[in-house]
Amino acid sequence: MVNLITKIKDLELKNPVMTASGTSGFAEELNDFYDVSLLGAVLLKGITLHNRDGNLYPRMAETASGMLNAVGLQNKGVDYFIKHIYPRIKDYDTNLIANVNGSTVEDYIEVTEKINELPNISAIELNISCPNVKEGGMAFGISCPSAIAVTHEVRKVCSKTLIVKLSPNVTDIAEIAKAVEGQGADSVSLVNTFLGMAIDAEKRIPLLSTVTGGLSGPAIKPIALRMVWQVYNAVKIPVIGMGGIMNATDAIEFMLAGASAVQVGTAIFKDPFIPVQIVDGIENYLERHKLNSVSEIVGALQI
Repeated sequence: MVNLITKIKDLELKNPVMTASGTSGFAEELNDFYDVSLLGAVLLKGITLHNRDGNLYPRMAETASGMLNAVGLQNKGVDYFIKHIYPRIKDYDTNLIANVNGSTVEDYIEVTEKINELPNISAIELNISCPNVKEGGMAFGISCPSAIAVTHEVRKVCSKTLIVKLSPNVTDIAEIAKAVEGQGADSVSLVNTFLGMAIDAEKRIPLLSTVTGGLSGPAIKPIALRMVWQVYNAVKIPVIGMGGIMNATDAIEFMLAGASAVQVGTAIFKDPFIPVQIVDGIENYLERHKLNSVSEIVGALQI
């Protein structure tokens, strides 16, 4: 038996496979297919301070080897989550990680304070890829000063493992990663979606109501893989990789590039069982290569 246990600082996962936020609701949706305790962690759908209705339809579009989405963080707010959703999911036998979002630093702080009080939430993933109203719509995650500011303030009120989710829509993602590491991030997760668009040529209109949206799926994997490798070589904290992971081989490539764990997102829309299949595939890979622990492949790329 190989050891699949993975550590993200003080957070222990039974295996390195997680879902990506926004791709399987609040864990219940996935648990309808199989026992989510088979996974190392489930990332919950993005939570904001107040109710958000999301963007107008259409807000998803299929692209070559991927998909665009512009859902807009639709959720009923953190108080609704605490009162109605958390009681139903809190006893799942896996790590539940809350994805925290905000339009201002104050939003992030308030949502984090509320989530921090929930004992069965294992960690917080701070999504700094959202519009920053005070900065004229610029995302927190695309500049070092704003990434530093929000991470610094959230770290003050967060006693749980703090994972900062990075935007790939930057010039130097390693610089952003080092900036949030310096402010107390326990881990970084990357990458979030790339900004893209799609057009209906016959109607001469965009396929998304918002014109642009987030590109995910196999099309982004080579770029995501490169960014994970760059960040792994720039920081000392654990890296969680994602971006186009469709099978165990993809996940192993991310781990060889430096990811301690991986998140599976778009693949779930194709087949919700893929995360479980990836767990089995990683175990099989380790057995075939006569390795005792999954930690032996993290950053083991030979250059």
